[in-house]
Order: sequence, then structure tokens, then C-alpha cells
Amino acid sequence: MSTRALAVLWLVTGCAAPAAASGTAEDPARAWAQYMASASTLEPGYTFPHSDCFRRAARDHSLPLTLLLAVARGESDFDPVAKSRANAHGVMQIQWPGTAKHLGIQRLSQLYDPCVNIDAGARYLVELLDRYDGDLHLALAAYNYGPGRIRPGATRIPSGARWYSAYIYRHLGFVLGGGVPGLAGSSLYSELGRSLLVSFGEPYRAEAFVALVEDRLPDGGTPIQVDWFRTGVGRFDVVFTYADKDAFEDGARVLQRAGFRVD
Repeated sequence: MSTRALAVLWLVTGCAAPAAASGTAEDPARAWAQYMASASTLEPGYTFPHSDCFRRAARDHSLPLTLLLAVARGESDFDPVAKSRANAHGVMQIQWPGTAKHLGIQRLSQLYDPCVNIDAGARYLVELLDRYDGDLHLALAAYNYGPGRIRPGATRIPSGARWYSAYIYRHLGFVLGGGVPGLAGSSLYSELGRSLLVSFGEPYRAEAFVALVEDRLPDGGTPIQVDWFRTGVGRFDVVFTYADKDAFEDGARVLQRAGFRVD
């Protein structure tokens, strides 16, 4: 399905970096512990890109499939050629050259093979889980911040690292099927319609915009799925995701009533 661009004329200005991610776990350490105890064996709510690669990596490294999918959605939205300003590449955003070579990857081009990249991300997560005695919250914090900056057993970590753990938990909710109404189960992730709301140069501005949209949406009625992703070096897109044309039109009306002009 082709998507239509949305022109949002109401823009966020002067947003301060939020202390905690809107729509994510207020206590990510507890949320991840509960996931590992009761939800880590659940099947994903959609069929995602590179499905065979994810399933193989999850099986080979004894990791929850939905965890790998959540990290990939938050890191790259499954884009095999994604690149960040930190020189991280591919689906799981493996940093080059340090982390990649630590994981035995000797050529940058290898990171653009989805299966190689996903397997590397899985191996790195296993290594971090071992370092942090199975604490997934700390392992994810270190995946983003680097293990040298996160102490094993830490009860306090940098705010940015805590934010990242909560951010991936938000994506886990989508992966488990809490995403777009009317398109779940065995449906293909690629069948989702997606329209751009606005782009920012910093992730916290994109996140703040999503929080403001969600705060202004009415309780009940038509559910709206708004997310943000890194889509290029220094670009973070806020998108409205929908199942079909009718869902797009219903969602656009809700956004307009909430104060967001949509074309």
C-alpha cells in the first residue's frame, strides 16, 4: 500500500528533553523483569521483515524472538542499510569498527547483510546479559551506551541509558501485537500504511512530539498509532501508522479534532 504524506502545520518548538519516555514503562527495570518472567516466549503480533534471520538468531542464541524484534524496530525499523551519526550500521545498528570487530566482523559491508547483522546483535545481547547477570534492563542500557559506562549491578544509570531501555520497551509493546488495530496475528508488517507527520534533527524532539500528540488524543474512540524512528543520519521521523484507507481517514479526523491540521 502506498502512503500519503501528511503536512502537520502545528509544530513543536522549544521542547525540553523529557525525563522519561511517554508511552513507555515508568520503571523499565521492573517491566523487563516481568517480560522475562512471563512474556518472553510469546509469538510476535505480526510477521516482520527478515523473519527467518530473526528466528534463526533467537534459536541459536537462546534469546526471545520478540526481544530481538523490539531492538531492531527501535534501532532501524528493520532497515538493512540504516546508518547513525555514531557510525552504527544495519538492522541492529552495530557500531563500526569497534563493536563489529569485537564480534568477529571484519568488513563494513558484512553489516549490510541482514542475517549477519541480526546474528551479531543477538550475540552482543547474550554477551551483555552474561555481564549483567541476566538483567535485561542493564543489558539494553549497555547496548546503547556501551558496557564501559554501565556498572554490573548498578541501581542508577545515566538518564539517556534508562531512556533507551524504556524506548525499546515501547517497541516491544508493538511487536507483541499492541500496535495497529485491524492488522495483527499473521499479518505482514509491510502491509501497514505509514504517513510522515514531521521530522526532527534530535530524538528527544521527536519523542516529545509523540508525547504531545498522545496527550491530546481523546480517551476511547478510534485508537491512533503514532511512533518515531531514526530514518537517516541526523533525521528522526514521527509517523502515523494505519491498517487501511478507512483507518487512515478515521485517524486523520481524530488528529484534526485534537488540534493537528492534516492534509
